[in-house]
Amino acid sequence: MGTLRASAILAAFAVITLIGMPVQAFFLALSLPLARWFAWRYWWWVCRLVGLRVRVHGIPLAGACLIAANHASWLDIIALGSLRPLCFVAKREVGGWPLLGWIARLGRTVFVDRERRGDAQRASHEMARRLAAGDSLVLFPEGTSSDGNRVLPFRSTLLAAAGLHVDGALVPVQPVTIAYTRLAGLPMDRSSRPFFAWYGDMRLGPHLWRALKLGPVDIDIVFHPATDMSVTGDRKALARYCEDKVRDGLVRATVGRPALLPDGSP
Repeated sequence: MGTLRASAILAAFAVITLIGMPVQAFFLALSLPLARWFAWRYWWWVCRLVGLRVRVHGIPLAGACLIAANHASWLDIIALGSLRPLCFVAKREVGGWPLLGWIARLGRTVFVDRERRGDAQRASHEMARRLAAGDSLVLFPEGTSSDGNRVLPFRSTLLAAAGLHVDGALVPVQPVTIAYTRLAGLPMDRSSRPFFAWYGDMRLGPHLWRALKLGPVDIDIVFHPATDMSVTGDRKALARYCEDKVRDGLVRATVGRPALLPDGSP
C-alpha cells in the first residue's frame, strides 16, 4: 500500500508541476500579480496531494515582514507555502538543483550566496525590493536543517535583513515554529520524526520515497508574537528572542500543547 501511495503522489505531482511551470513562467515574465497567487495555490495543492494536515496557531502578520522559522525538511516549504503568498530565502546552491531549483525560481525564491561577501549587498537589495512590494519573506536562521526534535542555534548573521526598513520603520520579524506531530493520525515520537526530517548527508530521492510511503502527516505551525530590532536592541538579541520562542513552541507542540493563549502570547 505504501509503494502504491508514493507512486500515485509522485505521478500526480509530476503532472501538476509540468502543467504549472509554464503558466507561472508566463506570469513572471509579464510581472503579473497573479504570480504570487499561483505559487501559493500550487503549494496548497501539493500540500493536500502529499497528505500534509496543517494546523495553524497564533496570528500571522499581514503584509511585509520576515518570518524566522525552524527548519527540518523539504516539507516545511510545502506546509508554509500553502498558507498564504510567501517568498523563501535560500542558499544559492538550491537554485542549481534539478527540478527543485526550477520550482524554487518560479516560486520567486531569493537566493543568497553565503560564500561570496559581495553577494550580501545584492541579496539585501532584492529583499528590500520584495518587502517594499508587500512580500513576506521566510528565513531559516538555523542555517541548516535539524532532525525535527530540536531547534539549532539561530545565526544572527542570517537575520541581517531585519535591519531593512519598510515605510520608514524597521521590518517586523515573526518567529514561527514548525512541528511534526502526528503520523497517520497517531502521535509521533522522537524516533519517527526523523523519517520526515531531511538533514545531514541524506540523499533526497530515497528520503522522499520513504516519507511518501509512510502516510499522512500532521504539522503544527505556531505564529509567535512579532518584534523588530528597535525593541530587541540589536541583531543578536533578535536572534535569541526568535530562537527562544521557536524552541518553546516546538516543545509545546511535541507534547500536544501548541495552542497560544487568547492574547496571542505563548
